[in-house]
Amino acid sequence: MVALYLQCPLESGLAVGIYTTNSAEACQYVAENCEANILVVEGHTQLLKILQIQDRLPHLKAIVQYCGELQMRKPNLYTWEEFMHLGEDISDFKLDDIISSLKVNQCCTIVYTSGTTGPAKGAMLSHDNVTWTAKTFGKHFGVQEKEVILSYLPLNHVGGQLYDIWLPMCFGGTTYFANPGALKGSMIHNLKEVRPTIFLGVPRIWEKIQEAAEVLASCSSVNDNCSNPCLSSLADSSILKTIKAGLGLDRCTLWHSGAAPVKKETLEYFMGLNLYLMNVYGLTESVGPWVVSTQSNFRITSCGKAIPGCKTKIHMPDKDGVGEIFCWGRNIFMGYLNMEEKTTDVLDEDGWLHSGDLGRFDEDGFLYVTGRLKDIVVTSGGENIPPIPIENSVKKELPIISNAILVGDQRKFLSMLLTLKCTVDADTGESQDYLTEEVIQFCQQLGSGATRVSEVVSKKDPAIYDAIHKAIERVNQKAVSNAQKVQKWTILNKDFSIAGGELGPTLKLKRSVILAMYEECIDELYKV
Repeated sequence: MVALYLQCPLESGLAVGIYTTNSAEACQYVAENCEANILVVEGHTQLLKILQIQDRLPHLKAIVQYCGELQMRKPNLYTWEEFMHLGEDISDFKLDDIISSLKVNQCCTIVYTSGTTGPAKGAMLSHDNVTWTAKTFGKHFGVQEKEVILSYLPLNHVGGQLYDIWLPMCFGGTTYFANPGALKGSMIHNLKEVRPTIFLGVPRIWEKIQEAAEVLASCSSVNDNCSNPCLSSLADSSILKTIKAGLGLDRCTLWHSGAAPVKKETLEYFMGLNLYLMNVYGLTESVGPWVVSTQSNFRITSCGKAIPGCKTKIHMPDKDGVGEIFCWGRNIFMGYLNMEEKTTDVLDEDGWLHSGDLGRFDEDGFLYVTGRLKDIVVTSGGENIPPIPIENSVKKELPIISNAILVGDQRKFLSMLLTLKCTVDADTGESQDYLTEEVIQFCQQLGSGATRVSEVVSKKDPAIYDAIHKAIERVNQKAVSNAQKVQKWTILNKDFSIAGGELGPTLKLKRSVILAMYEECIDELYKV
């Protein structure tokens, strides 16, 4: 779904994206905030959302459905073909005047943040922001003509726009659009069909690709006793070539991971395939990545170094060198639409963007992101605890865990919400009650015959609960203080999903949403 915000004079237009997973109320928020004149929807399902809120959008002049036939007729509701005909009487001279009136420092597009840390904000990106970033980023990685891209991220996500639209436009290339179910399980099929030369994967996508690679490896007679079935010593073997081809990555030269931190174990696995996943770090407000890893500048778990023309600094570092990450460069956005106060909160007088992320540099200048300022858990005893390292340690100890959320803000001790890996409904994207085959096999090794989450939770399956208890005890043994030990935990009835509201459109955890949704469950953990 795309909302067009029309700006006078000369009727020039700005594109504003709305996530297809948004509720009608969330669509209203964005359309109202940007004063959208025209709303373009994919089909009837998305149209129904807009019709619910149409009367609450005073600036709205037209609704356009670009796929399928209209199932109803209303004033100012058009098919795409009908809408295109409205401009037939406009002369080419007027169109040329509009194009020539554009200036590099004017707004080119508005990208709304995903809302994982609060209400979505419309980041205004200028023509210079967009073109400079795409060209600089592409040159830095040696992007050439005839690149092949697989587009699966929502195009209102800044990463989707940079990789899928702006890079091919700047350097020449072909963008293939994945099936709508790519994030629900059809990604491997799409990869094998397209065989991209550049691929940006969010961490959960790389985890899914790893699962597929492990299946291919087991079918290729790789030694089952290896902790990593694809060792680097085999990287040029026919087995690994077969695995890469089976993943659709046989002609890929740039493998990027972004949008959220990727686990070290995932990075190590792909290094065994001779695929060095290069982390990229950035924000909507920086037109995507400004800190990147390259094959010549690579440190595992590091995001790398700033691209040419950008600067990075750590603000008010603590004794360990950890502080807020700041960025400066031509990629920094113009500000938030209609939110001057929010803009000044993140953009200072010297042009430094305050990321809200915590990080540190190593002795060689590589950046490591360690967490978010707002995600820090502060116990009632005043202990500041970054949740991500503890959560990742629990998932590493027990691979049946899909998500681990550390809880304990203003509480006496730490607790944890856990979800088990489940199957996903291919149509809705919702998590189902059925455990994945991987989890079922693991449970069988423990002596459990569970096949559903509900079985595990309702019976407090002794074998699985004991395995989780022991895994958390192992994590606790490595804690730097008693305050950083997990005292209680619980398994939730379902895994997180976009449809359920716990994950954002790029599969990033919505911590504040999760804590609110499971407030009663959390309170139970702290009852005496």
